[in-house]
This record gives sequence, structure tokens and C-alpha cells, in this order.
Amino acid sequence: MTAPPPAANALCVLLAFDASNRLAVRRAGTKFGHAFVGADETMAQARLASCFATALPPVQYFTATANGLSYRIFFTQVVGAPLDVEVEYHTLDELANNRATLAPSLATVLDQLGPHLIAVPYLHLGENDYIYRFRVERDRNRDIYQQDPAARALYQSGLCEAIKALARTNERSASQPATLDFGAVSYIIPSHFGFCLGVKNAIERAYETLAENPTKRVFMLSELIHNSFVNEDLHRRGLRFLQTDKGQPFTTEGKIAAAGHTIPLLWATLTTEDIVIIPAFGATDEDKKKLVRKGIRVAQYDATCMLVEKVWKAARTFGREGYTVVIHGKSEHEETKATFSNTLRHAPSIILRNLAEAEILGDYITAPSHEKRAALLSRFASLHTPDFDPDRHLDRLAVVNQTTLLMNETAAIIDYFKTLFVNKYGEMAGPAHVGGAGKKDTLCYATQVNQDALQRALSEPLDAAFIIGGKNSSNTYQLYRLCEQKLGNRAFFIQSEANIQSRDSIEHYVFSAITGKGGHTEFHPLWPGDDTPKRVLITGGASCPDGLVQQVVLRINSFFPPSRLRSVESVIADLTA
Repeated sequence: MTAPPPAANALCVLLAFDASNRLAVRRAGTKFGHAFVGADETMAQARLASCFATALPPVQYFTATANGLSYRIFFTQVVGAPLDVEVEYHTLDELANNRATLAPSLATVLDQLGPHLIAVPYLHLGENDYIYRFRVERDRNRDIYQQDPAARALYQSGLCEAIKALARTNERSASQPATLDFGAVSYIIPSHFGFCLGVKNAIERAYETLAENPTKRVFMLSELIHNSFVNEDLHRRGLRFLQTDKGQPFTTEGKIAAAGHTIPLLWATLTTEDIVIIPAFGATDEDKKKLVRKGIRVAQYDATCMLVEKVWKAARTFGREGYTVVIHGKSEHEETKATFSNTLRHAPSIILRNLAEAEILGDYITAPSHEKRAALLSRFASLHTPDFDPDRHLDRLAVVNQTTLLMNETAAIIDYFKTLFVNKYGEMAGPAHVGGAGKKDTLCYATQVNQDALQRALSEPLDAAFIIGGKNSSNTYQLYRLCEQKLGNRAFFIQSEANIQSRDSIEHYVFSAITGKGGHTEFHPLWPGDDTPKRVLITGGASCPDGLVQQVVLRINSFFPPSRLRSVESVIADLTA
């Protein structure tokens, strides 16, 4: 970051935080004051070194004025208990709740911490570092969540392991689908389906945290992933959720807080001894700041997918280059909320759901008017940064996306803006008004490769397709949309084998693509009265465990006489031969 210019004769104040984001303060009589102050950085750091053997190099974040004195405020992270008995750790909430005990200069500085709190948990990271990198295969810890029969049935599948070994020749590129020939029915399985690396990382982090902290309360900020079976298994092991995937807080009774509720929120009960895991979607700055103030270890349990964080970094770069960031996403989705929250620190930004909304901006860019301005600001109310001004912020645009959407839709939005600005400014100047127009790569590669693999599988002759995933899983819904385009009402969006009730009745989930706020179930026939050989495509979203895929195979097999079916073992033997 770029530090503000130093004020003349400003004192240097080092704010030293531990890994739990507690601030080290000095007790002087009945008041708490700054622990490490000096006429310059050298003096302040000498005082810090006398109290902590290990500390990160301080970085200046802002300046403040109190009682006629100017202060340059630096942040640092320290390790261990203070060596000076007069220095104590306190959470920021504790200090705020006991304001009368604070020295005026400390109170003034704490009042100005708000915009900078998001940096506190990540002081140990450079701006190009990732919070949590993917584990390579040799470091995988699948045993941590497969230690009991129920979990093994959910996560393990001999069929899926064999398919991946056969068909998945490259993690980042799709290949030909695998065919499982059971005799009376054959299954076409894309080379890529199910858990992505970000989900694997988040799941392992959650199970490891529970195993390593048997005496502590462990919370997830919201759903770990969009799969109710995984979330229910974690809940069975003791994990609790602070809020829903839409940000609605839970009470201590485990219910969503209603208007005028009197039951305490779980948020209010958090202490520095509690653990809160941030899910793979990431979290808003507002939620992270609440955790920082409570003295929760944020960075240690932040499981944000690095491909989501890649989008954040792209948005930051575009902001520095002077672009307004257009976020192609669903405004109610946790990931889009987190991306928007992160982006507004760096650039004016606005959320678009689709090409039709992009065209609303384009209409204003092409022919602005007071009426169009008012209509635009009304249409996108709460979907843009507070200071958003169509007259100033729609001349240079850069598109990033929610990582789980269809790539061709994001590409269409980028191409639309590129054409629009070429028409407005000409072939030479126009492209410069669209940031990253040649880099349509903020879509998660796992989302893209699952879509590519599915497209290959859809080229096969098919009688039906089953797409498995959570009802609120955006990437699963995108897979379903591709299948629906090819198979119409022979494509089924299901959550598990339980939705396949009979040959005559499939419990199909209809995702509300218009509102994005839930959907409804319908019951569709599969093959009533038809027992001829079938070819069925099965795939799973990025949060679908392998065990569910195999259970769907076995459920469909149950509709055929055993005499007409080959065994799972023989099919696996064919794959591995």
C-alpha cells in the first residue's frame, strides 16, 4: 500500500496486534494508552522490540490528530505474550466498550481504525500472496473426513475414482467422457465433475479444525459449500453456522433471527476462544471486521478459494488502472457479495446479472440523459458503490465475474462493451476503454473445465441427464442449463438419489434464475413403461461428493432386473484394465 505523507513533527505510533487481532495496549494508572510511541520509527520500534521478540516490519496506514498532536499510525503483528507486565492484549470490542478507560489519543486513533481493520488479519501477507493456496495431491488429507461409515458413503466412490483415473488426463482441460456399461443401462460421465480443489481445501480445513479443537466451539461463517449433505455431516460433528448463505444471522437456539427477536444471536456470544471458519466463497469486509473486533483468528481459518481471491486481485488491478469494475454475478450470492465488498476498497463498481443489464448501461453510455440516469440508478440501487456516478464512472469498464457462471455469458458482456466503445471512440481508442478485454479468465478454471467436459459428454446420444448439486449451487445450475438446452425435460436437477422416486416420478428442482431467491420442486416422469436399454448422463456440481454420484447410478440401476445388469466390480474392472 502507499503510505500517506508524514505530518511535520508527527509522533510514530505502532499498533501491535496478535494473531487473534487483539491490540497490545499499555496500562498507565487507570487508563490504557498507546504501548509503542516514539518521535520517529526507530524509537517506536526499539520500544516494540523490548516487549516482543518477534514482530513483523511495521507498515504505515494512516495519520491522526489528538490533543493538538499528530500521529503516524503503523500496524504490525507480534507473537507471544508481552514481556512488559504493563502491556496487555485487549480486543477492539473490549476497548470500545470501556471507552472511559482509554487515554484520549488512543480513543481518537481507535475511532479511525474502521476503514483499515480489514488489513489487520493479513499483515503477514504481501498483496500478491494468497490467503490459502491449494494443496497438491500428496498433501491431501481425505482420511480426515472419511473416518466413519456415514462419511465414507458420502465421500467415497470406487466408480468415480476409476473414472477420474481413466478420463481426467489433465486437471485443467476436459477430455472425452467415460462410459459405464452396466448392460441394461449405460452412463456417460464427463471427465470432470464434482469437487473442485477449492472445495476440497475448504472441506479438509473444516474437518481438520474440528479434530484439532475438540474442546473449543467451532463455527462456520455460513454454509461451507452449497451441499446440504456435507453441511449436515459437519453439523453432526459439532460445527455450527453463524448465518445463512444470504447473511441472515442464527440465534443461540439455531433459528434464523426474526424481526424483533429477543433471543441472543450466536454472533453476540463469540469470544477469543472460539474459532470461525470462512468458507470457500470468501466473506464480506463487514463480516471480517466484526470478527477482528471480537478478537477472532481470521486468517488462520480463512478457507477462501484462491480462484475467488484471484478475481479480487484482478478487480484491485483494474481499479488502480482507473477502470470501473463491472461484476458479472448474482447479487444475493455470498461470493458476489464478497467480491463487491472487496472491490469497493479499490474502485467504483457495479453488479450486473446478465447481458440485458449490461445493455442498460450501454444505452446510457451511448446516449446519456437525465431520465436514463435516474432509471439506471434506480434499477441498480444497492448494486453499486456509494459514490457511483454514471457520468464519471461509465467511460472505462473492466469486467470480472462470479466464478461459477457460464463463461460464454461473461464473454458476451465483455464483447458487448468492447463493441460499444469501438463504435463510440473508434477502432484505435475504443479497446482501451474496456479493461482485460483479451483476458476473459477470471472464471474459475474448475467451473470452466466442468462445463467443457459436460459439453463433450452432451455430444453423445442420451436418453436423460441427471445433474447433482445443492439447490443454492450456482455452478450446478449452470451445468443443468447446458443439459436443458440439449435434452429439455429429460434433464433433471437433483440433490441426491432420494429425488429419483421411481421410473414415473423424478423430484426435479426448478431453480429461480430470475430472482435467484429460491425455487420449487416439480415431479417429472422418467421412462414410464419403457424398459429398453438407456444411456444416461450424470454429472455433479463443484460441491457434489463422489458418493452421491455412485448412489444415483445404483438407484437408476434398481429400475432394471438384476439379470440384465453387470456388477459394479466388473464395470470398475473394465475401466481399470
